Amino acid sequence: MTRLNDPDLPLALLQFYNTATYPCSYLPGKQSVSQVAIPPQLITADIYSSLVRRGFRRSGDFTYRPACAECRECVPVRVPVDRFTPDRSQRRCLKAHAGLQAAERPLRFDQEHYALYRCYQNGRHAGGGMDLDDRAQYTQFLLRSQVDSRLVEFRDGDALRMVSVIDVLDDGLSSVYTFYDPEIAGLGTFNILWQIGQCQANDLPHLYLGYWIRDCRKMNYKTRFRPAEGLIDGRWQEFIATPPA
Repeated sequence: MTRLNDPDLPLALLQFYNTATYPCSYLPGKQSVSQVAIPPQLITADIYSSLVRRGFRRSGDFTYRPACAECRECVPVRVPVDRFTPDRSQRRCLKAHAGLQAAERPLRFDQEHYALYRCYQNGRHAGGGMDLDDRAQYTQFLLRSQVDSRLVEFRDGDALRMVSVIDVLDDGLSSVYTFYDPEIAGLGTFNILWQIGQCQANDLPHLYLGYWIRDCRKMNYKTRFRPAEGLIDGRWQEFIATPPA
């Protein structure tokens, strides 16, 4: 195990270890390694904000970043919201879903949310493994958090259309996971635009979108929110995502 020595981070009590290799979730045939921060109970909201700025993400109580020896395809990305302007397609999306009502709900199990999650996984990610998540796996993934997390549901009248889990950082929001009715076009785009709007309304400079991977089709949507910044060689800098070779 190692410690992350940085005078800007209050991480003296945290340790970091690399996992064993496991199949990559994004690039077929590749193996992955993650660096994990422990113990989770010491990762406060402030410390987590610092970790996110250094490329970490969260899945339940599991705070990690890629640490693959021979691959650097995972690029942490964020949107500097003060410079973001929606394009024509995004403006149409905002108009199309303007009637959705957002409401914050407790970060706890809700059968209606879980049913929508299963519907989303079966419709968008069938065969990916998460479509088989039971209640315990769903709870572990989305409803366990040591930091400042918010669960927001979106309804069209009484009909539940979308649920989003978001972490509040000291310099922005981190988009943890969103699931929605797979039969309705544009909900994922609308959700990111809504989160950008929340950052702007609360004077938070960044929306963190997790990792962009050039050769993973499922990650392509992140390139549509511009300008974008990537954590490259340890420094956040504006970048233009290049298409697969």
